[in-house]
Amino acid sequence: MPLDLDDTIVALASPPGPALRGIVRVSGVETADIAAKLFKPDEESANWRLAKVPRRFAGQLNLPSIIVPVPTALMYWPTRRSYTGQPMAEFHLNGSVPLLEATLEHLCENGARLARRGEFTMRAFLSGRIDLLQAEAVLGVIEATDHEELQKALTQLGGRITSRLGQLRIDLIALLGDLEAGLDFVEEDIEFITKNEITHRLDAALVLLKQLTDVSASRLPAGYRRRVVLAGLPNAGKSTLFNRLIGQQKAIVSPIAGTTRDYLTATLRLGSMEVELIDTAGWEDADDLIMKRAQELRAEQVSASDLVVWCTAVDLSEKDRAEDTRLRQLAVLRCPTSLSVITRCDLLTDSGAADPESESRSNLRISAGPGVDAARLADSASISLRISARNGDGIDALRTELRQQLAGSRSGRSELLGTTTVRCRDSIHRTMQSLERARSATIESSGDELIAVEIRQALHELSTILGEVYTDDILDHIFSNFCIGK
Repeated sequence: MPLDLDDTIVALASPPGPALRGIVRVSGVETADIAAKLFKPDEESANWRLAKVPRRFAGQLNLPSIIVPVPTALMYWPTRRSYTGQPMAEFHLNGSVPLLEATLEHLCENGARLARRGEFTMRAFLSGRIDLLQAEAVLGVIEATDHEELQKALTQLGGRITSRLGQLRIDLIALLGDLEAGLDFVEEDIEFITKNEITHRLDAALVLLKQLTDVSASRLPAGYRRRVVLAGLPNAGKSTLFNRLIGQQKAIVSPIAGTTRDYLTATLRLGSMEVELIDTAGWEDADDLIMKRAQELRAEQVSASDLVVWCTAVDLSEKDRAEDTRLRQLAVLRCPTSLSVITRCDLLTDSGAADPESESRSNLRISAGPGVDAARLADSASISLRISARNGDGIDALRTELRQQLAGSRSGRSELLGTTTVRCRDSIHRTMQSLERARSATIESSGDELIAVEIRQALHELSTILGEVYTDDILDHIFSNFCIGK
């Protein structure tokens, strides 16, 4: 969307179709000149162009294609204190469709152009009248289908979340200032802030961000398909499970670890719910540029997912089991909603003991097989299901569990709208990671320079959330979902 703020734009601001009242909205530097060519004020409103504050003026519209003058009320904002941050006007008149179309046509003939989707709200954002969170809340108000969604959108529009994140940004800037002041006087050995105070202030910031991430997945925009990512060590059965779930051989399956270098996606239907299923490369250290890029793509997919299914093989060595646990914890940091599964329960025999809870949920009898010690599953308290991706045992139970997990998270209460959640989730996670690294550097006395670097990165991510840092692509993605006239 071209960011041309010099044009004067016009659009129908009321719902399309016949109505008792219709509203035509105009915004731009030439608003008064264009409106004056059609608007004929009543005697009491003759000096409407001299107004210094927003006012309502009565009069008529003289439209060349309409035989008689049209009674109208002009709402006029003469200064930059309007919604868009520009001179703005609204014509309130009879909601006849031909009449409204004629008004739009003649305003365009006199110098205005038709507004694009969301262009009024985009101008409000670019002029600083609202931030990006509030801009997204405008769409939330429009799309709200019940009282709870409307209340959530109005809360975000009112700036409650903005004020909390804005205050967090101010606090981090103050902390950064204290650190950098100490760096200026490092030779004098003057301590402007203690390590304990740094840790305390970082902990307070992390608590706020954790609260947002805990509740940020409850509402998603219309048409959004929830994302389920299969993750785990190399050769953990992810691709076999991917093929089993979608019912076709889309992923290449091989006993050679590292076969999957890119990620694959497919649509998975869970009852009436459609989700996007994603198969990713195994979690391991990258030994070449291709694998490094694969790991970066995997991290992006996990951070943007609604649910991570962590796949664990049964025949892991002690070292691999420790690594599996460590990496699973890292995955949970990126996406708190996760489900762990053992993917090859067909390798187990009758000599092993099954976990009662897993057995009841998967409806499978688990046992240890030749060369496989069931004791290696000692951490199975975190394992939700045991399945066989190869022969399909337990797959129905897994599909049921996926559906329940995704449906259950939808009913949670969130302060963030769905559109905001999708855009901000990764930035919030990166902010938390930067602050966690800053906290670790503080505890380990790694140096104030390293702490300051991490806090600067966290501030950059917060600025992205609030819209102080943005790209044209981000704006186009957000505002193209609006209707024209908003």
